[in-house]
Amino acid sequence: MLVLASASPRRQELLRNAGIRFEVQPADIPEDPQPGEGGTECAERLAREKALAVSRQRPLDVVLGADTVVVVDSQLLGKPSDAADAARMLRLLSGRKHQVITGVCFAVSGRPSVASEATLVTVSEITDKEIADYVASGEPMDKAGAYAIQGIASRWIPRIEGDYSNVVGLPVALVWRMLRKAAFL
Repeated sequence: MLVLASASPRRQELLRNAGIRFEVQPADIPEDPQPGEGGTECAERLAREKALAVSRQRPLDVVLGADTVVVVDSQLLGKPSDAADAARMLRLLSGRKHQVITGVCFAVSGRPSVASEATLVTVSEITDKEIADYVASGEPMDKAGAYAIQGIASRWIPRIEGDYSNVVGLPVALVWRMLRKAAFL
C-alpha cells in the first residue's frame, strides 16, 4: 500500500487525478530549514524526515514524503507564519522569477529513496492593494511562497519552466517514475 505522509489536500488531489491509489497518514515534523541549507537540500531532507517518520509506524508499506520550498535570491520561503509574512513573501516575488523545489522520498522498511524537482516561475508585478486583497482571501496562508498557482495567484503567473504539478505541491511525473523504477506499480 502507498501511504502519503501529508495531510495536504493539493497533494492528495494530484495523486487521485493521476490514478495513484494511496492512504493518508500525516507526519508530524517541524518544517524549518536548517542554517545554511539550500532549497534542494531542505526540500529533500524534509521529505525524507516525513517519509521515515511514517515508515517507522508502517514498515511494510511504501511511504511517500514530500516537501515544497520556494527560493528567491537564495532565500528559502516556506509557509507564511502570518498575514504580514505572507505579504512580505509576495512583495519579494513580485515582478521576478523564482524556483519552486519539491523534495520527494519513498521509504520502505526504513530505507529512503530521495529525489527532487525544480520549476522556474515568473511572477508579474503585484500591487500593494492586490497583495493585501490576496492575503485577506486566506489562500496564501498554508502555501510555500504564500501563493497557489492553481488559485487566485494564477493571474500573476505568465510563465513557468518545468512541471506545473510541482508548483501545485507534488511533481506527479517524478513520483510516477520513482514508483515504476522501484516496481511499486
